[in-house]
Amino acid sequence: MNNVRGKVILGSFIHSTNRGKVELLKNALVLINTDGKIIELIESSEPGYSSALKKSQSSNSLYEISSHQYIVPGFTDLHIHAPQWPQLGKALDVPLEVWLQKYTFPLEAKYCDENFARMVYSDLVATLLKSGTTTAVYYGTIHQKANQILADICLNKGQRAIIGKVVMDNPEECPEYYRDSSTQSALEGTSNFLNYVKNHPKNIDHKVDVAVTPRFIPSCTDEVLQELGKLAKGNSTYVQTHCSESDWEHNYVINRCGKSDTEALMDYGLLNQSTILAHANFISENDMELIKEEGAGIAHCPLSNFFFSDAVFPLRRALEKGLRVGLGTDIAGGPSPSIFDSGRSAISSARALENGVDPSINRDQRGRKDSRIDFSDAFYLATKGGADVLNIPTGSFEKEKHFDALLIDTQVDNAKISIHEDVDNDQDVIQKMVMLATRSNIVRTWVSGLSV
Repeated sequence: MNNVRGKVILGSFIHSTNRGKVELLKNALVLINTDGKIIELIESSEPGYSSALKKSQSSNSLYEISSHQYIVPGFTDLHIHAPQWPQLGKALDVPLEVWLQKYTFPLEAKYCDENFARMVYSDLVATLLKSGTTTAVYYGTIHQKANQILADICLNKGQRAIIGKVVMDNPEECPEYYRDSSTQSALEGTSNFLNYVKNHPKNIDHKVDVAVTPRFIPSCTDEVLQELGKLAKGNSTYVQTHCSESDWEHNYVINRCGKSDTEALMDYGLLNQSTILAHANFISENDMELIKEEGAGIAHCPLSNFFFSDAVFPLRRALEKGLRVGLGTDIAGGPSPSIFDSGRSAISSARALENGVDPSINRDQRGRKDSRIDFSDAFYLATKGGADVLNIPTGSFEKEKHFDALLIDTQVDNAKISIHEDVDNDQDVIQKMVMLATRSNIVRTWVSGLSV
């Protein structure tokens, strides 16, 4: 069975509709319409279950999964640098500003070569789909054709995506060989790419969208930031950028603008309910309040934060304040394309923030109290949390949501997850899934009910 549009699926489903609660629904039915949206989820104890099951059996529309398989919502990755895919796992031993100038910008400059772009992006999108990323938020490059190629590939392979033409017009921070030739060309490139995606003949169901994408404040002039704010507002489109990522970047903005990243982005018109802020490690309490008030979301990238921020994002604090947060791999700042890995790293980094890591300091004084999260938070962030940041109807198996989902098999030969019904309760099963599943366990990926 490849596609499940117009089908009824019988099996075990795991999803989270709210932070703090993840459910395992055994022998449930999920009814999917011909557009790939969920008509209804019926638990085995609910009225109408038996009749729905019999009807699907008689109409030959039932798709039953095995007892050792589970269906979970597809993952949302809120922060990916698509052109950095060849750099994954490299140059993680240097500060961010060195990493960019010495390694990253020279690599991204290569995307003027359309054949190179097509080769890399085809491999990237295919790998992410196999890794469970059904929705991806991409930074492209300054190159118009390469960005178009990325959009084409996402549409052809069926991945839900938001893509941005990276804007870099500040000659003081961007090398001459890799920057927008002028403020005007940066704006025109953004506008032209937006029109390309919006009017794409294959984008009739709007699976691919566009984000206005100033790389971060250091790489952009004040003029381009102000004009991008107007462009985003005029087109009601997404905004994505880096926010208070590292000490260097955070302090650069304070010195240049006299205020924090968050405050500056607000003044530029770039902070709203469609904004995705990557990292946000050094945001203050005031910044959090501003982000919450404007409805912006945060892409928490725990893997890359270890390497380039030397700090841990106060995730639990942000969640308790009501901020919208999801996960990002930050390819290639994070050395894994897997949201499973990002979720596990979110748990580990939050625990490190709470417990502290310096053994010379007394345990009671070593960390920041009440910072840890658990597996249920990680699952929520990977699924419903990320989808909510993007304001898209995915991330759970609720009525009217797109059926973006993964089929997890716990008994594949090279990645067995040992589940024992005599000792493992439902929450144990979910925790094992979060902590132990790998790409090998993902045996099928659906986007809007279509196998990808």
